[in-house]
Amino acid sequence: MADSAAASNEIAGNASPTVTGWRMWVPVSVMMSCSCLSYIDRQALAVISPMILHDTGLSAAGYAEAVAIFSIVYCLANPLWGSLLDYVGLRKGMLIAVGIWTVASASHAWVAGFLGFAAARAMLAFGEGATFPGGLRAAIDSLPTMKQSRGLGISYSGAAVGAIVAPLIITPIALRYGWRSAFWFTGALGFMWLGVWWLIARPPLVRPVVRRNLKFRWPNVVERRFWLLVFGMGLGGVAIGLTLYLCPLYLNQALGMTQAELGEILWIPALVYQCGYYFWGWIADRYVRDNPRPVWIYVLMTALAWISSAITATHSRAIAIALFSWGMFVGVGFVVTSLHLSVRAYPKSETGMVSGIGSGAWSAVVAILLIAYAEWINRGRWTYIFVSLSLVPALGTALWWWIGRNGATAARESAM
Repeated sequence: MADSAAASNEIAGNASPTVTGWRMWVPVSVMMSCSCLSYIDRQALAVISPMILHDTGLSAAGYAEAVAIFSIVYCLANPLWGSLLDYVGLRKGMLIAVGIWTVASASHAWVAGFLGFAAARAMLAFGEGATFPGGLRAAIDSLPTMKQSRGLGISYSGAAVGAIVAPLIITPIALRYGWRSAFWFTGALGFMWLGVWWLIARPPLVRPVVRRNLKFRWPNVVERRFWLLVFGMGLGGVAIGLTLYLCPLYLNQALGMTQAELGEILWIPALVYQCGYYFWGWIADRYVRDNPRPVWIYVLMTALAWISSAITATHSRAIAIALFSWGMFVGVGFVVTSLHLSVRAYPKSETGMVSGIGSGAWSAVVAILLIAYAEWINRGRWTYIFVSLSLVPALGTALWWWIGRNGATAARESAM
């Protein structure tokens, strides 16, 4: 039995890490730069959205719907890429995915109306669906068990770095050369990353997948572990996406901040977001560990999430930024904790799929809320938006608790 299990892991390309010391952190560091690139590409539209809406005549509702289309496609692409990366391997899969989204990012420079932006966002979303499955795949493959959540934090924290630097570099480019030039810039960054990945993504740092007897796997929606991840990460972490998309519009429309002023401060929530990955990764490795049902941490994060509902209770820009930052920080806790638990509930050969399920669920919730909020955004009913948004993690925690209230389903799943 032991030999059979070891062989199964080797076939799936998931043998114990063979690289030690600082070199074992190289794969997650490179995937951190990938998630950084993905967020620069996706945030470029949000950061300069006031300028684009003014120049093209696109309405705020049209903008929200275009972003929602991104989220819908991204929702579907994540589990697909997760399973594909498990099957074709990290090196080849990421070359294809980043190639697709690089072309998509540059294509924004040629569009003007809703249909053009919607198509460009859909193509970008499809390619970027590989980002977080690739990051989790790298962490599980290259690091010892008790360092994997921190490795996950490093891989995923590139998203926060991208959100930090996007306003700092995209805004000056757009103000000086026009908003279309910003998308040419993001396309160039993508081609640079592809060159770096081609050179370094080789054994032993990135192991090839041996596909003998390895099957392509698709998520099983009747399993309890599937829904625990969907509710925990999808509903719990939703504030991250809504903050990134709505924060610039709220600060511009409700608090009167200009495009130049936004470029100077939008890095702050993203910096707190990045710190959240390191903090919650450490919490998961140290305090959650192998506990399959850490109810206390979900209850704590639910209570903390409610604080951000007070965003519209102040006219202070500083307090509003602090509350946006807090919401993202707590949202990261739901993401990291849910993935930590799910990685231990699924076999290693399905690691990419696990991330795909979680990221897909998160994106689906973001898409649904953006569509639901479109009219409120148009009418400036920000209080309705942020109060209702702060209640979504409570719903996620309640459903997570209810689905996992007994171990009978877990026993049946383990026997599969």
